[in-house]
Amino acid sequence: MDVGMGVRKLALGAFAVSSCFAIDGAASAQQVTGTLGQADATTTIDGKQIPPPPPKFGGVIKESAKDSTPWWPPRVVPPKGAPNVLLIMTDDQGYGVPSTFGGVIPTPSLDRVAQAGLRFIQFHSTALSSPTRAALITGRNHHSVGFGVIGELSTGYPGYDSVIGPESATVGEILKENGYATSWFGKNHNTPGFQYSTTAGPFDQWPIGMGFQYFYGFLGGETDQWTPYLFRNTEMVTPWVGHPGYNLTTDLADDAIRYLRDLNAAAPNKPFFLYYVPGGSHSPHQPTEEWIEKFKGKFDMGWEKLRDQIYENQKRLGVIPANAQLTPWPDDLPKWDSLSAVQKKLAAHQAEVYAAYTAYTDFEIGRVIQEVQNMGKLDNTLIIFISGDNGTSPEGSLSGTYNQYTAYNGIMDVPEALQMAHYAQWGSDKTYPHMAVPWAWAFDTPFKWTKQVASHFGGTRQGMAISWPGHIKDVGGIRTQFHHIIDIVPTILEAAGIQAPEMVNGIKQKPIEGVSMLYTFDSANANAPSKRETQYFEMVGNRAIYHDGWIACTHPPSPPWLMGTGKFPPTNEYRWELYNIAEDFSENNDLAASNPAKLKEMQALFEQEAKKYQVYPLDNSGFVRMLGPKPSATAGVTDFTYAGVNPGIPVGNAPSILDKDYTITANITIPSGGAEGVIATLGGRFGGYALMLSPSVSWLLSSKPVKYIELGLLVLGLLVLLIGTAGRWRKRFGYAVLLMAALGLVVSFTTDIFHIGRGRPVFVYNFLDLERFRWMGLSSLGEGKHTIVFDFKYDGPGPAKGGTGVLLADGKEVDRKTIPHTIPLLMSIDETFDIGLDTRSPVDFSYDVPFAFTGTIDKLNYKLGPSQMTAEDQKKAADYLARVTD
Repeated sequence: MDVGMGVRKLALGAFAVSSCFAIDGAASAQQVTGTLGQADATTTIDGKQIPPPPPKFGGVIKESAKDSTPWWPPRVVPPKGAPNVLLIMTDDQGYGVPSTFGGVIPTPSLDRVAQAGLRFIQFHSTALSSPTRAALITGRNHHSVGFGVIGELSTGYPGYDSVIGPESATVGEILKENGYATSWFGKNHNTPGFQYSTTAGPFDQWPIGMGFQYFYGFLGGETDQWTPYLFRNTEMVTPWVGHPGYNLTTDLADDAIRYLRDLNAAAPNKPFFLYYVPGGSHSPHQPTEEWIEKFKGKFDMGWEKLRDQIYENQKRLGVIPANAQLTPWPDDLPKWDSLSAVQKKLAAHQAEVYAAYTAYTDFEIGRVIQEVQNMGKLDNTLIIFISGDNGTSPEGSLSGTYNQYTAYNGIMDVPEALQMAHYAQWGSDKTYPHMAVPWAWAFDTPFKWTKQVASHFGGTRQGMAISWPGHIKDVGGIRTQFHHIIDIVPTILEAAGIQAPEMVNGIKQKPIEGVSMLYTFDSANANAPSKRETQYFEMVGNRAIYHDGWIACTHPPSPPWLMGTGKFPPTNEYRWELYNIAEDFSENNDLAASNPAKLKEMQALFEQEAKKYQVYPLDNSGFVRMLGPKPSATAGVTDFTYAGVNPGIPVGNAPSILDKDYTITANITIPSGGAEGVIATLGGRFGGYALMLSPSVSWLLSSKPVKYIELGLLVLGLLVLLIGTAGRWRKRFGYAVLLMAALGLVVSFTTDIFHIGRGRPVFVYNFLDLERFRWMGLSSLGEGKHTIVFDFKYDGPGPAKGGTGVLLADGKEVDRKTIPHTIPLLMSIDETFDIGLDTRSPVDFSYDVPFAFTGTIDKLNYKLGPSQMTAEDQKKAADYLARVTD
C-alpha cells in the first residue's frame, strides 16, 4: 500500500470520527490523542448527544485480510485537564454540627478540604433526604425529578412519583458517557421502594441504571450499621457474617479505597467520579465504642449552653456575620435545668453517641481522601464536601430513644428505667438509637427549626467546603453567595469542560436548573453577587421563596417533633414570614407585618416557581400517602405462597400482618435426626416475628450468663476448700458448690449432644424489643412431613390492638395465647422477609443468625384478612408516620 493511499485512509478515518463524535460542531473542538484507527487512539466528544452514534469504520475491507486495513474506534475520554471528582455528603447534620462551621464535634477531614479550598456559608438543601439526593445527582429541583418528598410518600403526580425519568439524566450518566469511571458508595434513597427486588427489577432506578458503573451501599433512608441491608450493584451481601466488630462506616471506606486501587491498576489515567454518601449521622447512631469513649462528658453542659458555644465559635471563625443574631429557644422545648439528674445523664450520653458517630464518619471519609493523595491524584481532584443532606433530625422524640422503632410506632415516652437499662449499650448492636429533639435544635445553630422544615434555614442550611488544587488560589477563604444543591452538577460539568447533553439515549433532556458555582473559585469574585437570584423551597406544605437577598416563608403550623399529632390547616392558610437575609443572616426579625407589599411580591414569585417546577399540588397530609397504592407487584395481594429457601425479600413485597387477622401455614419435611431453624421471619432484634423449630436448650445453658454462674460456682467452691479454715460444714459447702458447677457442665454437654428441646414448633412475636410473646409446642417434630399453622385473630378495629394466636402442629393445637397489643405501624424498615433462614438480626434471643432451617420447606402460605384500621385510623397513623420517618 503506497504512502498516498495510507494518508487518504487516515484522513477518511479522521472524517469518520469527527462526523460522528462532533455532532453539529466543528471537528476542531475535538481533542484526539494517538493515531486514529490504532488501539491507542482517544477522543473527546461534543456531548450534545450521549451516547454518541458509533463512528463509521475508517479502515479498508477487501476479500483478504492482507489487502485490508483494520481500524479501531477511539476510546472516549474527558477533555484534557478534566479533574477527578470526589463528591461527599453526610447525613442529618445541621449547620452547627461540624467544627469547620463552629460546631464542637471535631471534623478534621472537612477542615482539611476547607483549609485547602473554600467554605460556603449560604448553601442549601431541600430539608429532607431523598429529595436532596435527587436534586444533587441531577442538577434539577427535587419536584422536577419526581422527588417532591421522600420516596416512601410518593403519589401519582409528576412532582411526587419518586421516579427520576429518562429526561433527567444524572451526573453519573453524563460523566460515564464522557469517559469517566463512575461509582457510588453508601446511601441511595433514590430507588423507589416498590423496585427493591433483586430479581424482578427493573433496575433503571438503581444506581447502576442511572449511570453509576459500581454501587456499594444501602437503598433506603437508613440502615443498621452493624448488620446493614447492603448491596453490591444489585446483589444483597452480608459482609458482617464471620467478622465480629464489623461496622458499615468503616466498610464503606474500605470498599471505596479498594475500588480506587483497582481502578488505578486497571486504568491509571482514567479520571474518576466517586459519589461518597455514608449513613452518618442519620439514626440509628451506631459508632464503635472507641469513638464513644472520646466524647464522655463533652455534653454535660446541656443544649442551651452548647448552642451558645457553637454561636460564639461561628462568630470567631467568620462563618456567620458579626451582626448575626442567635434565634430564641422555642417555648415548647424543655430547658436543660428542668431535667432531673437521671434525665441529664441519659440526654448527655445521647449527644455523646451522636457526636461519636459524626466524628467517626468524618474520620473514615478522611481515609478515602488520603487514599487519593497516596495515589498521587489529589492535585487534580475536585473535592466537594457537603455536611448534611438537611438539618439535624428531630425524629428521636423529646426524650430520645434506645430503639427508634418505638417512636415510629407512637411510643414517644419510653420508660426511663428501660432507657437507662440500655445506657451502657447505647450505639451498640443491641440498640437502634436516636437523640432528644433539643439537641437537634442546638446543632442547627444559629437558625430556627430542624430537618423536615423546608421553610427555614434550620432545615436547609448546610456547611460545604470545596477544594481543587491549582484552581482555587484563595485557600481557606469564605464565600457568601447564595447557592443550592442543584448547583453542584453544573459546577462539576464546567470544571470538567463537559456540556450538559441535549439528548440521552434518544430522549430529549430537561434543562439543568442549577447554575455553576465555578465563578466563586476566583478570588476576584470573592464578594461577587450570587449567580443564583431565585430559589424556591417546599416540603410537605412548608415552603419558602428566596430572591435577591430576601426570603418569604411559611411558619410551620406544627413542629416536627409532635410527630404529626398537631393540627394542620389547609396549605393556603399557613401564616407567612418575611426576612431580609442580606441584613438578617439567621432569619430572626420577621418583617411581614411592616412590609406587606414585599411579602405579596414574594408570594407571587413562589407561585410562579411552583408552577414552573411541578410543585403543585401542595399536600401536607404526610404519611397518609404511604398507605396509597404504589405500582408494586404485590399491591392488593392477600394470599402469598412460597417454597424452599428464599431470604432477602424486601419489606414492601412481603405479606404485612399489621392490624389484621392472618394465618401462616408451613408444610415441611423433617429428615432423620430431626430439624431446627427459622422457617419464616420478618424484622429482627428491634421488632418482628419468626416461625421456627426450636434449637436445643443448650443455647441457654451455654449462654454467657450461665457460663459465668458455673465459673463463679467453681471458683467459689475451690476457694472455700483451699483457703477456708478446717471445718466439716465448710468443707461440705465447698463440695456442694463444686458439685453444682459440675452438674451444670454435665447438663450443658448432655443437652447439646442429645439435642434436648430441639425441633419444637415456635412462633415468636417481638413487640419492639419491649416484650416478646412466644407460642411453643411441648413435643419435637419427628422425621417425615408435618404442617405447622399459626392463626392470629386481631382484636380490632383500630391500631395496636392485641389478639389471640393459636399454634397448631399437624392439626392439633399445641399452644394458645392472647396478647395485649401488637405493632401498629412499622415493623421493619429494611430487615427483610426471610424464608428458611434469618439474614440480619435475630427476632429472639434463643438463636443466632442465620439459624438456617435444616429440613425442607415444601410450601409456605400466608392468608391475610382485611386491615382493621378504620379510614380515620389510617389517616391518623399516616399523619403520624409522616413526621417520624424518612
